[in-house]
Amino acid sequence: MDNLPNTWDEWIANFSEWQDRVRFNREWMGDFDLSVQYDWDRAGDVIEFGDYAGRPKWERSLQVPHQSMRDALVTMITVQGDTEFASVEQQRHLLATAPTDYDRYAAARIMAEEQRHGWQMAHLLMTYFGQQGRREAQKLLERNAQDGDRLLGAFNRPMPHWLDFFCYTMFVDRDGKFQLGMLSTSAFKPLAASMGPMLKEESFHLGTGSNGLRRVIKAGVIPLDMLQRYINKWVSTAHDLFGVDASSSAHWSYVWGVKGRWDERKKLEAGVEVDKETLNEEARGHYHTEIVGEVAKLNGYLPEGSPQLYVPHENFNRDIGDFKKTNCTVDGEEFQGTEEEYQAYLHTILPTAQDEEDLKELFKQEWVANKPMSARQIASGIGAKA
Repeated sequence: MDNLPNTWDEWIANFSEWQDRVRFNREWMGDFDLSVQYDWDRAGDVIEFGDYAGRPKWERSLQVPHQSMRDALVTMITVQGDTEFASVEQQRHLLATAPTDYDRYAAARIMAEEQRHGWQMAHLLMTYFGQQGRREAQKLLERNAQDGDRLLGAFNRPMPHWLDFFCYTMFVDRDGKFQLGMLSTSAFKPLAASMGPMLKEESFHLGTGSNGLRRVIKAGVIPLDMLQRYINKWVSTAHDLFGVDASSSAHWSYVWGVKGRWDERKKLEAGVEVDKETLNEEARGHYHTEIVGEVAKLNGYLPEGSPQLYVPHENFNRDIGDFKKTNCTVDGEEFQGTEEEYQAYLHTILPTAQDEEDLKELFKQEWVANKPMSARQIASGIGAKA
């Protein structure tokens, strides 16, 4: 794959090489339709926010007023595509250890949809952004999570087992829902038109996570304090994915109209004023509120008298933003003690090497309640040959 692809078919050929290289068997997709999909009606025709509001949405990159704005679009599209392919690289090996037939189907479907989303972003780059786009579309296939060179750190993290996978799809994929939603009103119409189909598919990923954790609770094999430690791990990872606080790039993306707020159309209709200095914090806050509600639902499945699961504070265990590397508790308070004492504290609330060893034994039991497959899911063949 040394030469840049000049056509979409050439990129697809390189994509097939990527599948072979990461050992993703195309038969695992069953009857899944791996295709480019646009919802032009949902995208809208008029720029909805920012300095260019009221003008026609841009349908070609040359209509975008400035190169800096085109560069911002290329970066957003590239990062989104990078996360999609990275997720497949992180998760592919889990098909061999699926706890049930349904879970094998669900993981294979998620990976098929992630590849379609990566296709979608590559199609935008190849179709609308010339040589710059072709170069970035090619790089999507060259970086690899196993080598640790995907663009966002969360997508280089190992995912050794299914408890990680359920927490990941519950919490990290939910960040993806918010990112796609904020791009769905973009002034660049092909990008906005890409988001509707992707959001529909993303809902299955979130459902897989929430349903999986419910079934973990129902089975009653995984200790709740251990489950809480894995929740803490992946929630803090997801909080980081919303980016730095007081982000200038988020500010200018809004001014230019290329990336909006979560529920931008509802906020515009309600007259909610925008604070362009705290856009990432606002989105993270919406996300945090949503996952608090989701974990509250999980608590409804706990045996009476059990300790309640919780969502750690947004300040906890952060690698990005104002609280980067700050010693905070799960309640968001600054830890009172030495660095050594804080590391001992983290040992009680984040997964440990002993947890990983204990899980190997717990996974030999029926640690997640079974979920029957529907006739349609069986007929799809997705995951059947994995």
